[in-house]
Parts: sequence; C-alpha cells; structure tokens
Amino acid sequence: MGKFNKGGKKDVPGVNTSALPDIIFMLLFFFMVATTMKEVEYQVEIKKPKATQAEELEDKDNVDFIYIGFPLDKEMGSEPRIQLDDQLISDVNVVSDWKQGKTREGKRPFDIVTSLKVHKDVGMRIVSDVKEELTSINAIKINYSADKEAKK
Repeated sequence: MGKFNKGGKKDVPGVNTSALPDIIFMLLFFFMVATTMKEVEYQVEIKKPKATQAEELEDKDNVDFIYIGFPLDKEMGSEPRIQLDDQLISDVNVVSDWKQGKTREGKRPFDIVTSLKVHKDVGMRIVSDVKEELTSINAIKINYSADKEAKK
C-alpha cells in the first residue's frame, strides 16, 4: 500500500484573477455608454410649458440651446435673463454674435437648430427679441422646448 503524509502544511491555492481585466473593461464600457455629460449648469429657472403635440429633436449635436428665465441668484433681480452657455446676459444684441461664434466645421449658423428653453411665466417680448436677433443673421431654424403633457 501507498504511504500517506498526514503531517505537512498544505498551501492555500491562489485566487484566480484571469477574469479580472475582462470584468474591469466591461464596467468601463458600461459607464462610458450609460453616462451623459452635463453641458450647462443652469443659472436661470426653467419651468417649461406643457404641450400636447411634442416631438423630440433627432440630432442633438447640431442644436444650440438658449435659456430664458428668472435668475436663480436673487441678487441679480427678478427680471428675466438670457443664458448663453454659462453666461447670463441682459442685452439681447449679444445673441447674434454668440450664434455666429458657435459655427461648427462645415456648418453655417442657419444650418444649426436653435432651441429656446423658456420659463412659462416669461413674457413674449424677450422671446421675440431673441427671435429677431436670430433671424437677422438668417438663423431661422428655431425650436421651442416644452414638456409633454401626460395623457389622461
């Protein structure tokens, strides 16, 4: 019969880490796909109006957003302000310069949609002034942003 060694220390088998890089890359790809980047930090309050017939924009890469609402910082007053990217402005004449500066490679200002996100309590005077500035540079593709109304 054979000899059995009962006395000696047995080594603990090592942990198999061969699948660890695969798991890490799967997590990395998941977060790359599932994460969205916040482009602009709101400096104005936006409560969009409700709409019964609303459609989504298809190509959001070719959209410039203009935010019109009441400043979140109460020290700036209670008059509606325009937010272009991360700047609050009160002069509507800046809108056309901003829009022309936003040209993308191979695109002209009138090829790019301008989406207006406007607080529902803001008067139409400031909105129409912004629209006039945009039409003065022939940027006539304008979208008014609204929330879909819940179906009853």
